Amino acid sequence: MTAPFDFDATVVGAGAVGLACGRALAKRGLSVLVLESEPHIGQGVSSRNSEVIHGGLYYPTGSLKAKFCVEGRRALYDFLSSHKIDHWKCGKLVVATEEAEVERIEAIFEQATTNGVEGLEHLTGAQARALEPELNAHAAILSPESGVFASHDYMLALQGEIEDAGGSVVVSTPFERADPLPGGGFRVTAGGEGGAVLTTRLLVTAPGLSAQSVAAAIDGYPDADIPARHLGKGIYFRLTGPAPFNRLIYPPPIAGALGTHYRKDLGGQGVFGPDLTYVETEDYSVDPAKAEGFALYIRRFWPGVTVERLTPDYAGIRPKIHGPDEQQPDFQLHGCEHHGIDGLMALFGIESPGLTSSLAIGEAVAEVLMKA
Repeated sequence: MTAPFDFDATVVGAGAVGLACGRALAKRGLSVLVLESEPHIGQGVSSRNSEVIHGGLYYPTGSLKAKFCVEGRRALYDFLSSHKIDHWKCGKLVVATEEAEVERIEAIFEQATTNGVEGLEHLTGAQARALEPELNAHAAILSPESGVFASHDYMLALQGEIEDAGGSVVVSTPFERADPLPGGGFRVTAGGEGGAVLTTRLLVTAPGLSAQSVAAAIDGYPDADIPARHLGKGIYFRLTGPAPFNRLIYPPPIAGALGTHYRKDLGGQGVFGPDLTYVETEDYSVDPAKAEGFALYIRRFWPGVTVERLTPDYAGIRPKIHGPDEQQPDFQLHGCEHHGIDGLMALFGIESPGLTSSLAIGEAVAEVLMKA
């Protein structure tokens, strides 16, 4: 970590996970550079999500998602409080709207307990309605640790910590390629107005939807280690008028995602989404005609919804590494044991609960690379 390199560590991608990786490395005394192709930080996957802090209920025992979500959530609340970032631990109700769904939410309760999620409660329908009178519930699970937060303010704070430690976050500077150097480390070529050729001892790739193309632009990266790229589009509708619930409301998950849920955002408005549609291109349009289908789905847990109160809001694209008929995989953190390149950590499939997990992911990446 001396003179031969311009930086000890370079991170590709200034979303929540990339910035968390940069922060974790900078905390360990490394000189850090974060490269971002967009004009501002957090303009990709991190800018188009539900801003939900997940408790860690759903993820398989022993998975990285289970581990990082719980660890990351605990660390995130501490971080938000210490940096005075707006957040609200509002809690979540996972709702069975009929008897046939009770077994599914019971399985979620058991999984969440195994994952170490704190404070879970079984609720009858009457108990759930006592908390949220407009809710249709046959039974429910209460997760008090779930919440919402100002994700962009969070990313700004991560950037601030990197820069306070002497690191740099450079925007409008897309990664173009990396070439491993004979004695270790990498030569990185960046484009844009701030384009340059630089050397770095360690390299982390966390560019969300560009994970596959960035890995392919690293000389010697094996094609077989790059997972297939799938785009999972989800749209959101905002509710006009009063918000019906204070807590997050989640039906049982759908295949490949958590399903269309409800949140009351920090501004006090109700928001529903996302759904899930696999697409071929990065299309962020929201079709107003989908309001009818949204209302039909929402009516299961909130009979009072009307189509007229649903306004098209925004869309996000999730960096999925599985197709519509495939089992949802775990986070993929590919170190040397995967691709054979010392000093490189490549991240794939960092979708939900990636935002909640970001601090834990950053710490895990830094721990591995500090041993490189």
